Parts: sequence; structure tokens; C-alpha cells
Amino acid sequence: MTKVAVVTGSSSGIGFETSLLLARNQFKTYATMRNLNKSTELLEIAAKENIPLKVIPLDVNDDASVDNAFDTILNENQRIDVLVNNAGFDMFGSLEELTIDEIRAQFETNFFGVVRTTKAVIPTMRKQGSGVIITVSSIGGRVGLVPFNTPYHASKFALEGFTESLRHELAEFGVKAILIEPGGVKTNFVDNIKTAKNYNPTDSPYAKTMQKIFEGIGPIMADASPPGEVARVILSAINSNVPNVRYPVGKDAESVLKARSELSDNEMERWIRESYTDKKGFVRKSA
Repeated sequence: MTKVAVVTGSSSGIGFETSLLLARNQFKTYATMRNLNKSTELLEIAAKENIPLKVIPLDVNDDASVDNAFDTILNENQRIDVLVNNAGFDMFGSLEELTIDEIRAQFETNFFGVVRTTKAVIPTMRKQGSGVIITVSSIGGRVGLVPFNTPYHASKFALEGFTESLRHELAEFGVKAILIEPGGVKTNFVDNIKTAKNYNPTDSPYAKTMQKIFEGIGPIMADASPPGEVARVILSAINSNVPNVRYPVGKDAESVLKARSELSDNEMERWIRESYTDKKGFVRKSA
């Protein structure tokens, strides 16, 4: 039996690599994205390699779009075996300068987008008695790492609690819910970070500190994982008979979790700030 997989946010980065990897492993893969104009490279690779990959539109912020996409997939296959919740973005700015609408937009995609797609797939997986729901969270869903990133961290922390609780609901039906927690990933995610509209570097009281943070991101991203590494962890989790609840990905993610287990709250805060301001990165050389 050919297994059917759905991946959100497939136009680039983790979603792009995951869609290709699943299709290369003979999952009938639906790579979804808001803008099909961004699908050219993905489709060219799929055609060249003759792998079972199809691109369809899906906007995780839109109820009708989600319903239409899953109706199409179910009409064509009568089953869905894997959902990879990957779509998301980052909102950067001080809480004081972020608007409520900007914070809501962060949650609309990163959290409620996952809720929409997960709700859409549960009835099918429950009735078929099997399924895997992968949600790409972040190591920033375990530890508040990035200053001026409060909405992003809050949305990822929300996904962690959401998934932990969901596992209890779905266990009796053979449906697995799993968290993937990358550290830094070498994608265009950073380039796509949105900044608070009210932030003005010429007069913001946070401008000096924010500049230090931006300058410190470079060394941190030097230790970042390629998106293909995250995709391989996702595939391994899908194929596991007894998967873990969560899978940290990357040396920086492992280092952060080790620090969290070894340091006090105050020591952890100091280490995080030094990682940016002293441009040390998150990989502890002594770890």
C-alpha cells in the first residue's frame, strides 16, 4: 500500500526538503504552499527524478483553503498517512513596539495554522486506525532563546503543549503526534523575518540592543543545520514504530538543552545573552 503524505510550507527550506525526501522514499507526497508560483524548482526536481510528488495550494490561515486541499487529497486517495505541519514565520520586535494584530498574525500561522490542518486530518486517521502528525516546532519552543522574539517563542511553546495533550487524545486510535525541534536552520527563514511596523532604528529605545542581537545571529547561524538534516529526522520519526515525543535537531539544539539541564535560570539567561552580545553562538565548546 502506498502511503500518502501532506507537507505544509513546501516552497522552501524544511518543507521543500521534506517533501522531496518523502517522495523519494515512495510516499505519495502532496507538497502544499500558498503561492504556486514558488513551486517551479520543486516540480522540476520531481519530474526529473520521476518521484510521486504533487503540488497543491494550501493556505494554513484560511479555513476554506485547508478544507479544499484535504478534500482534494482524500478524493484522490481515500486516506492520509502523514501530515507534516511545517508552515510558519518569525516576527521580530520588542513587545512594546509590536501591535496586537502583528502578534495575532504570528499565532494565526504558527499555531492556529497547525490546529486547522491537524483538525482536518484527524477524522481520517482516526477511522483508518493509523497516522502520523509531525509538527515542526523549534528548540525555541522549549527555551526562550531569542530576545525580541516573544510572539514566535510563545507560538512554539503553545505547539509543545498542544501536541503533548493531543497525544493522549489520539493514542487509542493508533495516531501518533510528534514534535520536531530544530535549532538554527540554514534556510531563507531569517531573510523572511518580519519586523514590528512600529520599530524605528533611529529613535527606538531598543535599537542598540536589537542591533547587537542582529549582529550576534551570524555566529549562531554558523552552527545551523541544513534543512535536509531536519527532513531526515522527520522521515526517521515517521518510520519509527515507537517514536519519541520530540526530536531536537542540530548541535545548537542539543547544546541548549544540555545547558538548560545544567544551569540555573539566572545562569541560563546570562549564557543566552552572552551568546548574542559576545557572538559566541549556542554551541558550548565545553559541552
